[in-house]
Amino acid sequence: MSGMDLEKHPPPAPDGCLVAAVRIPVRIVVVAVVVPVRMVWDVLALCARTFDRTVLRPLGRALFVIPLTWLWHRVLAPLGYGVAWLAAALVTYGLVRPGGWLWRRVLVPLGRGLAWLVAYGVVVPARWLWRWVLVPLGAVVVWPARVLGAVVVWLVGALVVAPAGALYRWVLTPLGRALVVVGREVADAFGVAWRVAGYVSRAFGRAVKWLARQLVGRPAAWFYREVCTPVGHRLRDGLWLPARDAARGALTAARETLHRARRDAWRALVGGEAGVRPVGEGSVPARTLGSTTTVPGAAPAPEVSPHQRG
Repeated sequence: MSGMDLEKHPPPAPDGCLVAAVRIPVRIVVVAVVVPVRMVWDVLALCARTFDRTVLRPLGRALFVIPLTWLWHRVLAPLGYGVAWLAAALVTYGLVRPGGWLWRRVLVPLGRGLAWLVAYGVVVPARWLWRWVLVPLGAVVVWPARVLGAVVVWLVGALVVAPAGALYRWVLTPLGRALVVVGREVADAFGVAWRVAGYVSRAFGRAVKWLARQLVGRPAAWFYREVCTPVGHRLRDGLWLPARDAARGALTAARETLHRARRDAWRALVGGEAGVRPVGEGSVPARTLGSTTTVPGAAPAPEVSPHQRG
């Protein structure tokens, strides 16, 4: 930066004693007040965002979006079209056309008559009154009015303007400057306090998170890793897997027993696993079970008892 730029843009003057005396106490008080408010604000904002994300948005989509969409497409849009058409018809046939007729047939002739009446009934007498009455009377009254006006102006300047100027210059201006400085410092203090409160709130949140991890997270992880996992493995290996294998073995044995019983019953009824053999030409008529007579078309009975064969 050149010397010419430094001459054009001098550095700002340092703050006065009033600013230095006001700034530090105001900032200390404001920080002490704003930090708890900012922490409560951050907690409430976090709760509100969580509640909105987990409850309100799904509930709103389920309860409001679909019914409102149906209501808009099925009810409100047709109703709005009908109301708009009815309103347009009412405006056109109830206001525009009667208004046009009233303007052409009534208001325009009435306005012309009033203009003629004003022109010839008011303007001409007013001109005569101005020229022959008010102008001469004003010429007589102007000089005393000027003198009286000058006296009134002097009195107002001496009794009102001068004290008001002195009050503004010697009292209100310094007081206003002091109030501006105090207000500016208070506003700056609130800004600084809000930022400091944000840092404090974030640090407090990190501390609470670290403390929760140390007091809850790590013990829970250790308990899960050192206690729950071995106990679960032992329960799985000692109880669940043997019980599952035993149940599967029992189910398999029951299935085989049922299959064997069904096969034995089928053998007892029809004499073989392949079913009933057809009786062809030249075949020997079979005997019925427990009888010596032969029945045509019956399956040959076994010579050995099914209990002995099984």
